[in-house]
Amino acid sequence: MTDPIAVHESLTHVAFTPLFALELQVGAFHKFGGTGTTQQAGIVTGGRFAGERLRGEVLPGGTDWQTVLADGTTLLDVKLPLLTHDGAQILMRYTGVRTAPPEVLARLAAGEVVDPREVYFRTNPTFFTGDARYAWLNRVVAFGLGQRLPSGPVYNVFELK
Repeated sequence: MTDPIAVHESLTHVAFTPLFALELQVGAFHKFGGTGTTQQAGIVTGGRFAGERLRGEVLPGGTDWQTVLADGTTLLDVKLPLLTHDGAQILMRYTGVRTAPPEVLARLAAGEVVDPREVYFRTNPTFFTGDARYAWLNRVVAFGLGQRLPSGPVYNVFELK
């Protein structure tokens, strides 16, 4: 039998604080591939984000690249240009996973609103900015919880402490 790995107590719990809510509008997807795993790409046409420490708009021109596995699981690779209410430019990038049982994915594909508890939709955003007012974002590790609505994805993004 192997001895348990000693982990400091401070590493056994996760602390986080809300960063912002984010909603995106994504144009039509260009699809690549046929059966099995496929890829698709959409242009983010806009959106907005709002939280206590920052808020603003998602500028047009971001990209939403997706790899769709044979079982319907979607692997995300997204880059977004953000503009804060006070003029700071921030690049947000996230990868993530969206998956659910086949019948739930079929409802999503049909444009139905699905309870987010039925879908595993998680992201891990990172940020880059040269604006000193928001330089703290360059050092943030974050995670997002998502929901796919007919109008586009909506996320609640949190900063890990």
